[in-house]
Amino acid sequence: MARSATGPKRRRIEPLTRDEVAALLRQCSPTAPTGIRNRALITVMYRGGLRVEEALDLRCADINPASGTVRVLYGKGDRDRTVGISPGSMALVQRWMDTRAALGHGHGPLFCTLAGGGVSDGYVRTMLRRIGAKAGLEKRVHPHGLRHSFAAQLSEDGVPVATIQLLLGHSHLSTTDTYLKHVMPADAIAVGRNQTEWNPEDL
Repeated sequence: MARSATGPKRRRIEPLTRDEVAALLRQCSPTAPTGIRNRALITVMYRGGLRVEEALDLRCADINPASGTVRVLYGKGDRDRTVGISPGSMALVQRWMDTRAALGHGHGPLFCTLAGGGVSDGYVRTMLRRIGAKAGLEKRVHPHGLRHSFAAQLSEDGVPVATIQLLLGHSHLSTTDTYLKHVMPADAIAVGRNQTEWNPEDL
C-alpha cells in the first residue's frame, strides 16, 4: 500500500462496470449448488448495494420475489431498509432459494453452506478475488467494491444522490458523496468529448 508522510493511503476504489460484474458471474457454475449460491450472493450485493454482512444476515423471509424486494433488518447502526432489485436479478436469487430448499434447508441464513451453516465473510472475499483473477480482471475485486459499483452506476444513470443515500443505508449524505467522488458526471464527460475538433499535427 502506498505511504505518505502522514501515513498509509487508503486504496482507491475501482468500481466495476456491468460487463465486469457479468464476467464474475460467468465464473460461477450455473448448475452446481455453490455456483448458483455465489451468483445469487454477488447479485444481491451488486444490484441491491448491500454490505457483505447485510447479505450474509439475510433470511429467506427477507426476500419477496413477488414485489422484487430485499429487506435488510439489521444494517449499519441497526437501521433497517428495503431495496428493490430487477426481475432478472431476483430470478437468480429465486433459483438459489429453490436449490437451497432442495438441499433440505429450512431455517437459517439464506446464503448457507451445502451443510446448512453460515457462509463467512472471509469466504466471500477469497471467492471474489479468485473469480476476479479467473475472469482476467485487473481491478481489485472485493465485497465493498460491488457496493461502490452499485452507487457509481446509479449516479451515472442520473439517480439523485439523496436516493442513492437511502438505498445504501447511509446516515449522512456526506458518506454517499464520498462514495461518488470518483464518478465523473456524464454531462462533464460529454463537455470534454464535444469540444471543437482539433488536430495537433496541423499546428
